[in-house]
Amino acid sequence: MAASMFANVRSSSRYLIPIFSASRNLRSSFKLSTFPYSIAPSQRCVNYRRSTNVGPNEANSGGSALFGNQRNVLISSVRCSSDATEDVKLQEEAQPKEGETVSVEEEAVPVEEEIVPVEEHNIISDSETATGRVEKLEFQAETRMLLDIVAKSLYSENEVFIRELISNSSDALEKFRYMQMTRDDIPHDKPLEIHIAVDQEKSTFTIQDTGIGMTRRELVDNMGTIARSGSKAFVEQLKDKEAAPEMDIIGQFGVGFYSAFMVGGSVEIFTRSQLPDSKAWHWKSDGSGAYELREADGVQPGTKIVIHLKKDCWKFAIESDVKDIILKHSNFVGVPVYLNGKKINTTQALWASEPKTVTEDQHREFFQFLSKNTYDSPRYTLHYRADAPLSIRSLFYIPSRAPLPWEMSQQTESGVALYSRKILIQSRGEKIIPKWLRFVSGVVDSEDIPLNLSREMLQNSALLRKLQTVITSRFVRFLQDNAKKDPAKYDQFFDEYGVFLREGIVSSQDQIEKEDIAKLLRFESSMLPVGQKTNLMEYGDRMKPGERNIYYICAPSRELVEGSPYYEGFKDSEREVLFCYDDYDELALLQLREFDRKLMRSVESEMAGTQENAANTTELDSEGALSESEGDAVVAYLKDVLKDKLNNVTVTNRLGSHPAMINVAEMGAARHFMRTALKNRSEAEKVQLLQPTLEINKSHPIIQKLHSLEEDDPELARLLAEQVYDNAMIAAGLVDDPRPMLNRLHSFMEKALNKC
Repeated sequence: MAASMFANVRSSSRYLIPIFSASRNLRSSFKLSTFPYSIAPSQRCVNYRRSTNVGPNEANSGGSALFGNQRNVLISSVRCSSDATEDVKLQEEAQPKEGETVSVEEEAVPVEEEIVPVEEHNIISDSETATGRVEKLEFQAETRMLLDIVAKSLYSENEVFIRELISNSSDALEKFRYMQMTRDDIPHDKPLEIHIAVDQEKSTFTIQDTGIGMTRRELVDNMGTIARSGSKAFVEQLKDKEAAPEMDIIGQFGVGFYSAFMVGGSVEIFTRSQLPDSKAWHWKSDGSGAYELREADGVQPGTKIVIHLKKDCWKFAIESDVKDIILKHSNFVGVPVYLNGKKINTTQALWASEPKTVTEDQHREFFQFLSKNTYDSPRYTLHYRADAPLSIRSLFYIPSRAPLPWEMSQQTESGVALYSRKILIQSRGEKIIPKWLRFVSGVVDSEDIPLNLSREMLQNSALLRKLQTVITSRFVRFLQDNAKKDPAKYDQFFDEYGVFLREGIVSSQDQIEKEDIAKLLRFESSMLPVGQKTNLMEYGDRMKPGERNIYYICAPSRELVEGSPYYEGFKDSEREVLFCYDDYDELALLQLREFDRKLMRSVESEMAGTQENAANTTELDSEGALSESEGDAVVAYLKDVLKDKLNNVTVTNRLGSHPAMINVAEMGAARHFMRTALKNRSEAEKVQLLQPTLEINKSHPIIQKLHSLEEDDPELARLLAEQVYDNAMIAAGLVDDPRPMLNRLHSFMEKALNKC
C-alpha cells in the first residue's frame, strides 16, 4: 500500500520535488516533503496530508523490513494549479483509502521569490540580403597558396578559428571605441558587444560585432589579401599621433579570419562601416581562390560573419561545445560575448586589475576557477605587474592544500596559463616559469612575448628567457618576504612544498638563482633547540670570523643525527652543524656547492680527511685500548676477512661510542649514486667504484673482543667482523636493503648465546 501511495503522489504531482529524510531511529517517522518552489501568484495550491498506520506484514512486504514492526507514515505535498477544475481533481486524488485518514485544505502558498527567466540579448537576425550587382574577384596566385596553407596546415586545432574571429571582433570594437573618443560624427550611444549564434539544423556558425565595420575598400584590402593586418596598420597609424590612448588591439599577422575556412565550406560577410553615409556590403567565398562582392540591405553597423560548416565540423554548431571553446580561449576579452543570446564571459581578468582593488574573495574565486577546485583557497597570492624591462601582468597562487606524493608524480606540467592581451596562448606555459614552480597556479599576460604565426607556440628568444628570469626572481623574492613577515606560516609551507624548492636548486643552471632559492631552505641546527629552524643567512651571521665552511649532516631524524659516528667528532667543537632530514636536502646542497662565498661542507666529507686533519679533535679516554701491535693485528684480520668489501682499514682516534665507521671521499654523492646508478650493481662493482675505508676505534669493547675472538672462536670472530662492517655501512646510509644480513645476524646471535 505504501509503495502504491508513493507512486500515486509522484504521478499526480508535476510540481513535486521530494526530499526523503529519516531520523536516527529507523523505527520513527519517515517523511516526504516538498522543496520550496516559487510559483506565479495566480496559481492556487491544494495542500493535503495523508497519514496511515502500517502493520507488521505490510511493513515487511516489498523490502520494507527496515522499519520494524509498526511505523507511522506522513506524506505532505503541494499541488498547484491555475484553475478551479484542477483543484477539484487534486482533491479527488486525495480522497482517503481504506485504513487512511486524509485532511484536505485549500490554502494560499506565500511566494518568497518568483522565478525570473534568464534575460537573453541577441542582435543576430536574418534581415540581411544581398541586393547589388555581383562582382567576382580572384585572389592572387600566391594568396591562394597561402590560403590553402592557413586552412590546412597553420593551426594545430581547428577550434582556434573561434578564438581568431573573436579576437578580430574585439579589435573592431577597440577601433570603434577609439573613433568614439576622437570623432563627433559617429554614434556614441551604441554598446560594444560580440554575439555568436549556432544553428544545428542549418549547420551554421555566426559571429557578429557592433564594431567599426568595413567600407568596400577595406573589405577588398583586408579580406582579399592574406597577411595584411588591418589592426596592425591601425596601431601603426596611432603611433604617429600624440597622446594616443591605450589600445587593447590583439591582431598582428592578418591571417586570423582565414582560419574560418578550416571548418567552413563557404564563408559570408555582411558589414557596414560606422562612418556616416556608409553602404553595406556582402562578401562571399568558398576559399577556392575567388570571392564575390556586392551591396546589401538590412545590415546593422559592424560586421557579421556566417560560416556554413563542413560536414565533419558539425560539432561547432553545438552550443555547449562552442561555449567550452570560448571559455577556454577567449573568456577574458574586454567586451561582452553572447552565445545564442546568453552572456558567457562573466569571469573578470583579475590580473589586469590594480592589485589594491582586488579583494580576497575575488582572489579565492579566481583561484578556484583556475585550479578547478572549489574546495581549496590560496595560501599565498602574488599579483605582479611590471612595464620594464618587459610588459607583464601576472597573478600567482600557491594552494593551501599541498599535493600528495602520487599527485606530485603525475603533476609534470606548469600550472600557469599564458595569455597575450587576454587571449589564451598556452594553457600550460612551460617556458614562462621553470618546471620546479609547477605547484603554482596562475596567469601571465604579456604583449611582448614572441609568438609564431598561429599564436599557439612561443619562439625561442632571449626575450623569452628574460621573461622567465624576471618572473622567477620576483616569485622567489615574494617567498622570502613572506618568510620574514610570518615565519610560522612559511615553515608550514616549507614542510609541504620544500621538495619543489630543492628541485629548483638542483635543476637551475645559474648560481645566483641557486643561492636565491637556497635562502628559502629551512633546517634544524646543533646550536638551536629541537623544533626550531634556521636558514643559511642566519647560519652565516653566527659564524666566527675566518670560518669559511657551512657544515651539514643528513639523516632521517635528529636522534639519528646526534647518534651518528660522523657527528661525534663535532660534538665537542663549537662549529655549528645543520641537520638535514629530507633525502633531497643532501642532493640540493651538493648542487649548491657554495652560499654567499662560503663552501657547503658535509660532516662526512670533513671526517673523510686524513688523521692529521683530525689531530685538533680532543682525544677520548683510551684506557684499556688495544696496543699498537694489537690494533695492527685487528686491522690485518679485517682486511683479510672483508677484502671483497673494503678498499682499506685504518685505526682512528676520532670515535668514542662507536666501534667503527665507513669513509668515502664524497659521502653525499656516493649515497645518491648508490640509490640511482649503482642500485642494481653487484657488491664487487660497488666497492670498486666507492673505494670505502673502514676506520676502527681500538678502545671500543667490541673491537677489543674481536681481537680476543680471532684465536678463541674464529667463526664467531668472522661473523662479528662482518656485522661491524654492515653496521658502519648502515650508519653511513650506504645500505638500501639490510635484509641480506639477517641470516648471518641470526647465526651470530645463536653463537653468541651459546657462549653464555
